[in-house]
Amino acid sequence: MVTLSSLIATLDLPLSFIGELKLNGDAQLADRDAQLVIRRSQHAFINPAITIILCMGSGGHGVPPLGSLDGKDEISPAIIIAIVVTFAASVLIVILAYCLLRRRAKKKSKAINEESPKQSDGLLNYHAANEITTVESLQFDFGTNEAATNKFSDDNKISEGGFGKVYKGVLLEGKKVAVKRLSTKSLQGLEEFKNEVILIAKLQHRNLVRLLGWEIEGEEMLLVYEFMPNKSLDSFIFDSERLLDWKTSYTIISGIARGLQYLHEDSRLKIIHRDLKPSNVLLDHDMVAKISDFGVARIFSENQNIANTKRVVGTYGYKAPEYAMEGVFSVKSDVFSFGVILLEIISGKKKSGFYLAYAWRLWCEGKVLEFVDNSLMESCWTSEIVRCIHIGLLCVQENPQDRPTISVVVVLLGSESIVLPQPKHPAFSLDRFVQIDEFSVNELSFSSIVPQ
Repeated sequence: MVTLSSLIATLDLPLSFIGELKLNGDAQLADRDAQLVIRRSQHAFINPAITIILCMGSGGHGVPPLGSLDGKDEISPAIIIAIVVTFAASVLIVILAYCLLRRRAKKKSKAINEESPKQSDGLLNYHAANEITTVESLQFDFGTNEAATNKFSDDNKISEGGFGKVYKGVLLEGKKVAVKRLSTKSLQGLEEFKNEVILIAKLQHRNLVRLLGWEIEGEEMLLVYEFMPNKSLDSFIFDSERLLDWKTSYTIISGIARGLQYLHEDSRLKIIHRDLKPSNVLLDHDMVAKISDFGVARIFSENQNIANTKRVVGTYGYKAPEYAMEGVFSVKSDVFSFGVILLEIISGKKKSGFYLAYAWRLWCEGKVLEFVDNSLMESCWTSEIVRCIHIGLLCVQENPQDRPTISVVVVLLGSESIVLPQPKHPAFSLDRFVQIDEFSVNELSFSSIVPQ
């Protein structure tokens, strides 16, 4: 005879527990404090089953009697234990399966991201693939570009780099254009190409180069820009016979700053250029500066201020230290690049491993005019030149938080009455690094910096 107390003790459950067991009969167990009612299922399409109901109460008044229990209907403790163990095992299997599926999903997602670094860095993730249709009206015919450049004749070649060649072209209506023909060996692939097409087509500003059209045919990828008769900034500031006076230099500096301000703050998209340098600043017939080459640019969301990437691109010397060494970039990374360009315009010298350290040393020693190119010293704008050097040093400070935003830079350039804060030491100074190794692939430089 199985009493209710012994059954409950076997199950190790409270009296309020309700469960179901498969048995072969109808019976009732009575106890001083509760009743156990066992009922057989009456549904023909269900396997014979027994519902066990444990009811709290005094003397078992909560359940009507169903009959007496004989010795043949005793519940085996082994059956109860087997059912409990089976139920617990089933729950455990479900939990383990769920965890395994989640783990596989995370691994798959990580693998996709690692196999597609270009897409993770590209703007197409932000806009989605259908964005390219919005610029279909700018698509050129390959034959049109070929005819405009006289079949890409070397006589029409303007410049050449790791990305490919740029040709001067004349359309049928007589309009001059610049045709950028990407090399099949270039690091700038299809994603960067689409990146630039989508981005430039959406941005319109006086200090940004204007995209007129594009074309993809087989392995050929062409970009058609407005023609810049004065080529790029580097051809002026690094020329032995410098032709830029201070007034023109100052106009160019201000133009670059306003172009960056539009990218960072004034356009409907928040853009980080990531490869700002003199060769990517073009000059029109009025020497108006226009920022170009948005192949590696990134779009930030409205509330996003910083991002990280394992794929560091750009050119050594213009990359901010946090970006070059850690892959962290923000609007302050572009401000750093702007500061380097500003100092190069004033000095007339290309950046080098210790270029900023040299400028900083002259500043600290009160000999900052030694940093200025001789052709600019002939002007009578010495105080304005020194102020611009001051602003440049603020832009290249090592800590990104110490650098001003580009909108602040624009204000500082336009007002001499605002007192400038004292700059802190720039990045890559002599007291922090003793060795700088550099190698370049297709004009994209990769740096290895060894700390002291």
